[in-house]
Amino acid sequence: MAGFSFDLSGRVALVTGASSGIGRRFALQLAASGAKVVIAARRTALLEELRAAIEAAGGEALAVAMDVADEASTIAAYDAAEAAFGTVDTVVANAGIAHGASSLGMKMEAFDQTVAVNLRGVFLTAREGAKRMIAAGSTETGRGRIVLISSITAHHVSPHTGAYAATKAGVMQMGRSFAKDWALRGVNVNVLCPGYILTDINADLWEHAEGKKLLARFARPRIMSAGALDPMLLYLCSDASAEVTGSVMTIDDGQTL
Repeated sequence: MAGFSFDLSGRVALVTGASSGIGRRFALQLAASGAKVVIAARRTALLEELRAAIEAAGGEALAVAMDVADEASTIAAYDAAEAAFGTVDTVVANAGIAHGASSLGMKMEAFDQTVAVNLRGVFLTAREGAKRMIAAGSTETGRGRIVLISSITAHHVSPHTGAYAATKAGVMQMGRSFAKDWALRGVNVNVLCPGYILTDINADLWEHAEGKKLLARFARPRIMSAGALDPMLLYLCSDASAEVTGSVMTIDDGQTL
């Protein structure tokens, strides 16, 4: 198709939760597609390893310490990004945590942490990014891109995910609300709902009876590969998605069928 491209050259992308899992892969894919990538997380040693990998492959990356639940930390990360690469015009709000526990037994400390990272953190990340995109002229250029990472648990019930699922459902609706609020400001906001992918956050699940039972329920009894998300991520971050905002994309290999 003439003029259709996922080339991200000239873009500056910030990825939260980039130290491991799908966040790490997102950063690698964005860099490989030409974006300068700001990789943000609390585990800075892992970020430095990722930065070195991106640069070894010919990309450009900046590692920044960022606690998404802390507003000052979020602002400081964006400040560092701007100082190094200019205005961030592409944001992937990916940072998240999960505490697998029955709602009856879940400690409130774990509940509060889940809400702080998965909901407050996404709000702060997206809002700060949008403020700066708008200030830099996204209303005129239409190049603002924000992708919020939710989960199939936002609309599909799984056992022992009450708090996690609630935050991911919140992210889904938050993204649609942001999209409406910023539609005339040149900032597209979309939500990506991945199915179960083998990552650090759920690696233990598949070794237990509960995980095996969940796997058996899937239309295709397998765990998704992280690469399944690449095309949609790159599309939503590129100029090709200029007329896509407020959408919720579910990529789950039929797990919710």
